[in-house]
Amino acid sequence: MNEVSDNKLVQLNTLMELTALVNSTLDTHEVRKRAIEAATWLVNAEAGSLILKDKENNELFFEVALGDKGEKVKEMRLKKGEGIAGWVAEKGETVVVHDVQSDPRFFRGADDRSEFFTRDMICVPVKTKEEILGALQTINKKAGSFDDEDTEILCALANQVAGAIENANLYQELKDTFYGTAQALAETIEKRDPYTGGHTKRVMNYSLAIGRMLGLNRTELENLKLSAILHDIGKIGIRDNVLLKDGKLEAGEIEAMNLHPKYGSEILSHVKQLKDVIPGMRGHHEKYDGTGYPDGLKDNEIPLAARIIAVADTFDAMTTDRPYRKARTADDAFDELKKHAGRQFDPLAVDAFLKA
Repeated sequence: MNEVSDNKLVQLNTLMELTALVNSTLDTHEVRKRAIEAATWLVNAEAGSLILKDKENNELFFEVALGDKGEKVKEMRLKKGEGIAGWVAEKGETVVVHDVQSDPRFFRGADDRSEFFTRDMICVPVKTKEEILGALQTINKKAGSFDDEDTEILCALANQVAGAIENANLYQELKDTFYGTAQALAETIEKRDPYTGGHTKRVMNYSLAIGRMLGLNRTELENLKLSAILHDIGKIGIRDNVLLKDGKLEAGEIEAMNLHPKYGSEILSHVKQLKDVIPGMRGHHEKYDGTGYPDGLKDNEIPLAARIIAVADTFDAMTTDRPYRKARTADDAFDELKKHAGRQFDPLAVDAFLKA
């Protein structure tokens, strides 16, 4: 086997490996990042970018660009048909340009913005059977010139990238629908009580701020977000004469109200995809010293998400008006959280909230 054939075999094996990598995630950002890494590696280019269509305004945007100036390039937007990439995304045809600076289609704004000098490029359409999603381009061959083999293998990668992006977009749409449904359910509960308007969103935002400060990873933050959105879903099982009472609750009414985390976990237990969300929701009224409800957990027995939501939920309750009392100032609420850290609240969660 000669050297050319050997190189071709290595390139094809690499394409197969990189294609598997690109298709191994449903995270839209990760798919796009891996696509560019694969493209630049396969054709030995200095940099590359994935230019995608923005369906809302029909513009193109540089979703990812690698290389020394990649961070600047990824903020660039093009009008329909603008630049070589815009031309490719509109026509659906592959182009190889050996002298980019002399090509009348070249958009100099990208070079000016990124302080990058584009010599040559391959730009191939990223398309499914139904539509053109954008264009994949590699810039500045490190040795020699882009050739037919480079073009062929980049087109093969682009076909795989198109499928991966389509799958990731569909997954993201499903996820957005799921979050939207959860939010709608939570807001349905709020509609029953005019004094808690906006409570769910505020608790979600406070919880995410604490979670980020504590260094939670993306999956943990997503579960925390859903737990926070759904933390009061069990109130759907609380009678109106208890839930909407103007004054303070009596002992029996307090017991009834305290059942809402248990009701919530029972409701959500029917959705198996929410099994990692339930602990944060169920435990948001547990106390660090073990005197909370519904399970009397203490310290680190309480799921971290629940400890976080407890701080966020209490802060919002203290800083909003209730029928029987006026809202406290934020400073007063912060002092109250600090006062009860280590007894009612996880001290680390309180500290993270104060810093956030």
